[in-house]
Amino acid sequence: MPQERTETFTTADADALRAAMGSFPTGVAVITSGTGADTHAVTASSLTSVSLDPLLVLISIRSDGKIRHEIEKAEAFTVNILNAGQEHLAREFARRDRPEGEAALRRIGRLTGPAGGALVPGAVAGLECTLETRYVGGDHVIFLGRVHAIHTAGIDDRPLVSYHGEFASVTTEPRPGVYLG
Repeated sequence: MPQERTETFTTADADALRAAMGSFPTGVAVITSGTGADTHAVTASSLTSVSLDPLLVLISIRSDGKIRHEIEKAEAFTVNILNAGQEHLAREFARRDRPEGEAALRRIGRLTGPAGGALVPGAVAGLECTLETRYVGGDHVIFLGRVHAIHTAGIDDRPLVSYHGEFASVTTEPRPGVYLG
């Protein structure tokens, strides 16, 4: 006999929202911006495809994050969608004391895309974007970027995902014929 669920309601606060959103699996990416000594990188799971015409994606970055200023200065960013075997990079670039500049490039792998963005070799995909606009959203800044170049590794790796605040990977095969667009 199936277990009966009990629905609960709670006061809307930061902890409750974090817990609720943690139940929604999301991909994990390393966002990069800048070149050479000005390269910054950060792990993010707030990534959304916005439009196919034109090609637009959005990312959300903490307002006090170092990469925020580099994105605004460079007017560009690159989204590197990590594969399940790249959890070490996700952890490293989630730290407050994460590498910057040349040290970040050494850890990422020094692959440069056609638009000049720092790409993570072996990532599921890399999206080189120019900044279209930005919006302040509470303690974050939402960057809308136009995709100019797409890099894929040509391998069938499973993406790294975040679920309930932990890293996980996809364990089922996609079902053909299901389109959620």
